[in-house]
Amino acid sequence: MKFFKMGVFVSMLLMTPVLEAQNTTVSLWEENLEQLSMDGEERNWENELEELSRHLQEPININSATKQQLEQFPFLTDIQIENILAYIYIHGQMQTVYELQLVEEMDKYTIELLLPFVCVQPVKMSFNYPSLKTLLKYGKQEVLTRLDIPLYTRKGYKNNYLGPSMYHSFRYNFHYGEYLQTGVVSEKDAGEPLFALHNRKGYDYCSFYFLLKNLRRLKSLALGNYRLSFGQGLVLSTDFRLGKTFSLSTSEYRTGGIRKHSSTDEYNYFRGAAATIGILSFLEMSVFYSHRSMDGVLKDGEITSIYKTGLHRTQKEADKKNIFSLQLMGGNLTYEKNKLKLGFTGIYYFFNHPYEPKLNKYARYNLHGNYFYNLGVDYKYRLGRLAWVGEAAMGKSGYALLNQLKYKLLTGYQLLLIHRYYSYNYWSFFARSFGESSTPQNENGWYLATEANPFPHWKFFVSFDLFSFPWWKYRISKPSQGVDVLFQVSYSLKRNLSMYFNYRYKQKERDVSGTDGKTILPIYQHRFRYRLTYTPHIWKLQTTLDYNHFHSQGKERSRGYQCTQSCGYAFPGFPLSVSVQGTYFHTDDYDSRIYTYEKGLLNTFYVPSFYGTGFCYSAHLRYDLNKTFMFLVKFGQTIYQDRETIGSGNNLIQGDKKADLQMQLRIKF
Repeated sequence: MKFFKMGVFVSMLLMTPVLEAQNTTVSLWEENLEQLSMDGEERNWENELEELSRHLQEPININSATKQQLEQFPFLTDIQIENILAYIYIHGQMQTVYELQLVEEMDKYTIELLLPFVCVQPVKMSFNYPSLKTLLKYGKQEVLTRLDIPLYTRKGYKNNYLGPSMYHSFRYNFHYGEYLQTGVVSEKDAGEPLFALHNRKGYDYCSFYFLLKNLRRLKSLALGNYRLSFGQGLVLSTDFRLGKTFSLSTSEYRTGGIRKHSSTDEYNYFRGAAATIGILSFLEMSVFYSHRSMDGVLKDGEITSIYKTGLHRTQKEADKKNIFSLQLMGGNLTYEKNKLKLGFTGIYYFFNHPYEPKLNKYARYNLHGNYFYNLGVDYKYRLGRLAWVGEAAMGKSGYALLNQLKYKLLTGYQLLLIHRYYSYNYWSFFARSFGESSTPQNENGWYLATEANPFPHWKFFVSFDLFSFPWWKYRISKPSQGVDVLFQVSYSLKRNLSMYFNYRYKQKERDVSGTDGKTILPIYQHRFRYRLTYTPHIWKLQTTLDYNHFHSQGKERSRGYQCTQSCGYAFPGFPLSVSVQGTYFHTDDYDSRIYTYEKGLLNTFYVPSFYGTGFCYSAHLRYDLNKTFMFLVKFGQTIYQDRETIGSGNNLIQGDKKADLQMQLRIKF
């Protein structure tokens, strides 16, 4: 057995370099996040990208990894996790990460995705929680500061904006493995005052978080700002959830539980305390309480709107800051034993003023009133290669159902079926789950996806989503339906050369402009993308071609296309990497707009949309002085050829160009 393991190690060492595996993993996440952004998913990804980066820098020791730790990686199936733990239990500690190929159900592609996140180290049988002295002595600290300087002037700075045009953020983090994470986050958006006016104490946004994990029966304890996610997100989820993307490797929806909130997102978080306690080996209980101020408009003692942007640049925006408060309390009870998992989640929340927004016809059944509650039960059962996952939830009115069946036919062949039914009058303020819409409300649909690797180097993905809206939607003044089809084929000739082509067809219904909702016609959209990636040694070359075709019955067709070329180079023997990117775009109108990913700063993900005609370019430089200091600078400019001004209102820029300079400094000690 020992010699067999050594042979496996040598063969895998030749076939799968860890660095290339890391690139494969990062590319998978980037591709999926880019797809979500193209779907209009406006989300701050800082929390997720920070956790991804931390796991890459501090891999988990697979010999001591728990089921909960391995469940953090969505590309691992439940049966693969069980087999990894069983292998270590039966055969003892792994001597090399390349032993993973001996684990049943572990295919080559999954191993490549997992390698950057795990390591192999000997484990002592006895374990004690690290002492305070150990935490303080061996804990790692990090300071991350960012400064953005716009090289243009918006109209708002002449009349309305109260602060300078620069953006600045400061983040401090202290952590010791998975056991302790604490830190502070401060941010000043462009146009907000600093140490002046309504921000006399400093930054516009200040946050503190503290997360303790695995202290005997205390599985987690969060103080300050935190995030919550249970079940499939029908009751409660401020966590990361992938939607309709082109990979089943990231389709697993697992409970996130309690997590820290360490990003500059000023809306999607809770503030207070939360804890998870292990009652029995198979039973956990979580309780949480939150009390936080929120932005909005208050008229005649009633909350008429909630302001989610976190921007306080003008006096009008500043008057909306911390106008009312929201309190929330609730809990979760989770039973997990063998192949069955059951969870019960309940929340109760209320504002200090009645929430009575102006409800248009399409929003007639949206949230309003004094107090609210949601209850849900989530479940998971696995039988061999078949996994059944779902959740049922209810609120003050209405209900929501989500069920998912995933079947792994053979190695490299997977099938996924999802059904969701969200009644038109169901509403949860903190819900986030799978669907065509951003919230689980007023939607019914069937989603079918399959993934296959029939030939070496080839991977095929096909998905079909048939959905309907039982009640009106924004810009749809009647019950409606639609279809969403996605096809992608990927080809990897060599380990450093890959390409893919995908096609997406979407058909929905929409009000015809100028008819006041009396005329509703279908709209059709066709999107094509080709991407070629070549990474010879210290180079990374990537070419992306996009074509967007938009058509509405009775309206002239509109088209859009773009070509993007990026080039990255890491200097050998010198801690400097440089990348440049250029994009040319041309679209007929906003409906045919295109999206392109642009490399940004640490823990940021930037996918701007363009419409009209023009080009943009950017340059990205990173210098690692040593393990302590890292400096990053980015310059980007967009030049339009079809307009003399950019934007409107306070964001209006005179001229056809806009350029930005961004800088970031990280200190680790």
